[in-house]
Amino acid sequence: MTRILRSLRDGIGFDVMLVIIALSYLLVFAGLPLIYNVIISFQTVDVFSLGTLWHPNAGFDNYRAIFDDPLAGRVLWQTIVFTLGSVALQFTLGFALALFFHQNFTGATWIRGLFLAAWVMPGLVVGVLWNWLLSGDFGVINHLLESFGLIEDPVFWRSNVETSLYAVLIANIWYGTPFNMILLAVGLAAIPGDLYEAAELDGANAFQRFWTITLPMMRATIGAVLALGIIFTLQQFDLFAAITQGGPAGSSTVAQYWSWQLSFREFDFGRGAVISVLMIIVVLFVSLIYVRSTKAETQL
Repeated sequence: MTRILRSLRDGIGFDVMLVIIALSYLLVFAGLPLIYNVIISFQTVDVFSLGTLWHPNAGFDNYRAIFDDPLAGRVLWQTIVFTLGSVALQFTLGFALALFFHQNFTGATWIRGLFLAAWVMPGLVVGVLWNWLLSGDFGVINHLLESFGLIEDPVFWRSNVETSLYAVLIANIWYGTPFNMILLAVGLAAIPGDLYEAAELDGANAFQRFWTITLPMMRATIGAVLALGIIFTLQQFDLFAAITQGGPAGSSTVAQYWSWQLSFREFDFGRGAVISVLMIIVVLFVSLIYVRSTKAETQL
């Protein structure tokens, strides 16, 4: 014991100790819950048996119940629309803002900081804010649209089956765009300015410089932003809870919210765990694609 303490005091093995502490933390607070979630997806777990150590084995019945559920196809489609729509528009707007603030003008740093204020707010707070903005009776969005003559009657964004999903989509785009902007801005800052100067001397216009220099040099950054965007969007729960609660009539229910509904409204924890397991597989697949593409790029 004395030898171990002496080695830590001298700095020998201190880095190893930090790694062990970090791995232990991940194992306790991430690994064990993940394993438990996978286990109960094959069991019959309700509110009466949740606190017990033994649960009846269900085999693949929970998985079959999810795939046979009439709501499954609709939830899958709405999850795809919400995820792809969020990631695509967050990335596009974030890239446009990153290019804009990459220019040298007075106040660029302060204005960029104001955009980041949206990202640092808790998701539930953002949901409450957009719940007010999208209100059909006194919402700011309806007021602006009516002022410009774009609509004649108020649109009930949150309670209309045709617009409820897009109401949360708009809020999520607003919420996630600053995160995309800051990551892409870091990638832009890492590109040597000499490349742009040489291309401009060769007669390349702004679009040609963007296509031949900016995009190739930011390939790894773009891949990271898109991968993180998909992962974070699949984890989005607060906005649905604050704005639509998955309604009306399931029109804004996505996979992550459906998992919560099954677990904590219907108390069918087995089926709720199934959706979580399937989403974890998707996230791991996206992460694997990103890691392999990054590794292949560094080997070129």
